[in-house]
Amino acid sequence: MTPALTVLAAEPELAEPVAAGWQLVLAALAGIALIVVLITITKLHPFLALIFGALTVGLVAGVNIGDVLESFGDGFGSTAAGVGILIALGAMFAKLLADSGGADEIVDTIVGHASPRALPWAMALVGAIIGLPMFFEIGLVLLMPVIYLVAKRSQLSLITVGIPALAGLSAMHGLVPPHPGPLTAIDLLGADLGVTLALGVAVAIPTVIVAGPLFGRLAGRWVVLDVPDRFAADDFSGNGGVGAAAGEVEAEGGGAATRTATRQLQRPSFGITLFSVLLPVALMMGKALVDIFIADESNWLRQTFDILGRPLMALLIAVIVGIFTLGRGASMTRDQITRCLETSLPPVAGIILIVAAGGGFKQVLVDTGIGTKLAEWATAANISTILLAWVLAVLIRLATGSATVATITASALMLSLTEGMSTGQVSLIVLAVGAGSLFFSHVNDAGFWLVKEYFGMSVGQTIKSWSIMETVLSVVGLVLVLLLGLVI
Repeated sequence: MTPALTVLAAEPELAEPVAAGWQLVLAALAGIALIVVLITITKLHPFLALIFGALTVGLVAGVNIGDVLESFGDGFGSTAAGVGILIALGAMFAKLLADSGGADEIVDTIVGHASPRALPWAMALVGAIIGLPMFFEIGLVLLMPVIYLVAKRSQLSLITVGIPALAGLSAMHGLVPPHPGPLTAIDLLGADLGVTLALGVAVAIPTVIVAGPLFGRLAGRWVVLDVPDRFAADDFSGNGGVGAAAGEVEAEGGGAATRTATRQLQRPSFGITLFSVLLPVALMMGKALVDIFIADESNWLRQTFDILGRPLMALLIAVIVGIFTLGRGASMTRDQITRCLETSLPPVAGIILIVAAGGGFKQVLVDTGIGTKLAEWATAANISTILLAWVLAVLIRLATGSATVATITASALMLSLTEGMSTGQVSLIVLAVGAGSLFFSHVNDAGFWLVKEYFGMSVGQTIKSWSIMETVLSVVGLVLVLLLGLVI
């Protein structure tokens, strides 16, 4: 008789194993190995690879295929509902920030007030701020012209200037919500978003300092590059976001040249832009603090933040506020704002599908009981759950090249081990997974090739700079999480 998948109750509880421990481990390894092969060798889209991986886990574990499909569908739907909406709202806000010129304003203001010696530190700060709402790839494309210009004018190494900015972007991507990786881990492990956000920022700041300005100084000696002439200096003086949009919309009307030139120079102020970027962060962290310090659930302040600080509401508020502070603040027309929001969604559709499919893969792993077995073995061997979470994420990252796939899979394998942990401890597991997902980006990672081409480096130079920087980020992040684990 074929064993059926265990149905999880509303309250978190350990799923009973549907087969012997060795068979469940073999099933999990077979599913993960298939995902790795399909992504890295056959170049199949991760969305499909995760589906086939989930089917493989169920089949090797001896589960009825119908139960596997039902379990996958449940996980897919719950993850899409919990994370997909947040990714879409985050993409809308990031597009508003870029097209309005708000991102340019942050860059110009911070870099413009920095001395030559402080420029690497300023670039790290810029990367971190821009990295809060933006995906890594978008932030990189946005910052590369600035990195070129700063390196050329300051006579500093392109690597010395660029590595800190990349460190800021990457750390935010791996450790701080509302990025898809941390959000997915939070959703899968049932962590508190506000607490994870606060701890993530606390871990990210020193991690960026070590992997950014400090490591960048060394990497600048190892890898010496000329600044590419990809952009002329004049290209940096205008607003790349609004200018493009304004030119397209107004080219059909009379006097377009005058109006476009005027609009290109209009940006929301630095203060307004920074307020818009930090608003959702403040709301989510505010909810976490209020929950900690106000025990009375009937208190009006706690009830207010319980609504405003929820991720969905916080990001929705950020988008609505951003329409006025960023969009209207840059004198964008209603049509331009509408188009900006519309064009923000297609690029993230694939990410949402991958994340949701990862949720389905997770649910199959959970319902077969592999997590229960891992929890039993880890308890018996007295292995640090933080270290185990990091190692699992590192192995999957190295194999697939995808930080998101590494986060999803490692979180799924860790799910049963977080039962009974405090809120802070679960958040540390999320951060350990996030840190592991950043480890040693190499040739199977799209980000590796993006950095290589933008900086004009060879594969060897990219490994000596970008790949090692990612490793430093990952290891320093792990050390800081382990230290926090001593007091939380």
